[in-house]
Amino acid sequence: MTVALVTGAGRGIGAATAKRLASDGAAVAVIDLREADTAETVDAINGAGGRAIGIGCDVAVTDQVEAAFERTLAELGGLDILVNNAGVIRDNMLFKMTDDDWDTVMGVHLRGAFLCSRAAQRTMVAQRSGKIVNLSSTSALGNRGQANYAAAKAGIQGFTRTLALELSPFGINVNSISPGFIITPMIEETARRMGVPLDVFVKGAAEALPIRRVGTPEDIAGVVSFLVGPDASYITGQNIYVDGGYR
Repeated sequence: MTVALVTGAGRGIGAATAKRLASDGAAVAVIDLREADTAETVDAINGAGGRAIGIGCDVAVTDQVEAAFERTLAELGGLDILVNNAGVIRDNMLFKMTDDDWDTVMGVHLRGAFLCSRAAQRTMVAQRSGKIVNLSSTSALGNRGQANYAAAKAGIQGFTRTLALELSPFGINVNSISPGFIITPMIEETARRMGVPLDVFVKGAAEALPIRRVGTPEDIAGVVSFLVGPDASYITGQNIYVDGGYR
């Protein structure tokens, strides 16, 4: 059985991705900051006849990442797919941004992707096969009030390309996805911070897009499913914008 590990899978894009990969036939390690946060996703997968385990892990902490991968190998029997999805926002204008705002976002997004990918490649290189998908963002192109997030997401794209150069000779495909406006708890948090009703926020975003609707976590999960599947075996080192035509 194919085994996938998805970080930040307790909700939003990560949860939708874990469920989609499970429906595709993979056993899934559902990773989130606290094991309790994984329960809803794990229960949904197992309740639908799939196989999933929940693991609490701060992806920015080496020892916790190593333990999460060791448990995945021990309980699920292998590792074929890694989805680096865990993320946080600490939005602020530069003159208001604190050291902690910067370090937290860099730690989760960039250090987290590094630590998880380094752990995953040991197994993948040895078996000469694997798929890694990293979540970037359209914010990588720049977004007011998100100097930290934009820098981290741009970094993910460079990280992806470099891993593809290093790991593709071992049969490991590495790609990234840049979602646009996707309805997730992170978007709900942004609307609250801005003091804008969620429905008004969503309506304005949809009207600005050529496709005239905002995205769902399932829209991203479908692209992940493609990238880790056999039809994408010749795709590596690429970043795919999934943004309703915004870019």
